[in-house]
Amino acid sequence: MKKFLLTGLFLLPCLSWAQSRASLSGDYVEVRSASVFAGACHFNGEVVTTGRDAMMAWNVQSGRWHGVSLAGVRAMAVVSSEANLADKALRRSELIIDSDASDAQAGAMVDALKENYAALGKVVSVRRAPVKFEHTGKSYLVSAKEIATLSVEGMPNDECCKMPHQVWYEPLVPLMHRKVGYTKDVQYSGGPVAEGWQRADENSAFYGRFLI
Repeated sequence: MKKFLLTGLFLLPCLSWAQSRASLSGDYVEVRSASVFAGACHFNGEVVTTGRDAMMAWNVQSGRWHGVSLAGVRAMAVVSSEANLADKALRRSELIIDSDASDAQAGAMVDALKENYAALGKVVSVRRAPVKFEHTGKSYLVSAKEIATLSVEGMPNDECCKMPHQVWYEPLVPLMHRKVGYTKDVQYSGGPVAEGWQRADENSAFYGRFLI
């Protein structure tokens, strides 16, 4: 009995710490500067010359981080490397946190992303800007005013699921119900991590639900 009580007392601080971190969940979409679903020849033609940049976006729907509610917070990240991102080369990233978030929410969101996503590499800049995240059916439209924008559609008939051998990359973050998307357009105006870049009309996106 005494041993049980001691164990319970030991666990209380751990449970309190875990509850203060609590998990976050919501919508996620990313676009790479290379096709993630393509024929083998197309993939091999791109793998050593492109795929060095990516844009990531989160729309938190529920959860708290270190005691701060992040429901409704939206964020984007632009990631760049000297080599294809699948090569695990050194990366630099810029975070963009929605200006509607409070300072406490912005700080907690930055901490959550840094602590959970090694894919970001070194975060060299954090900007505040209006971030719009629209998800309707299989369509995603995300933008940070004059900095970054992406437009993604789901693939017809979930084509990527019928030919999984042609999916050449993994999402930069773990996802539930991961799907490949068709990028109508993605643009980055340039900043501390990379020169401006743009891609369009290719199967270069992933989307799904994130949970951290």
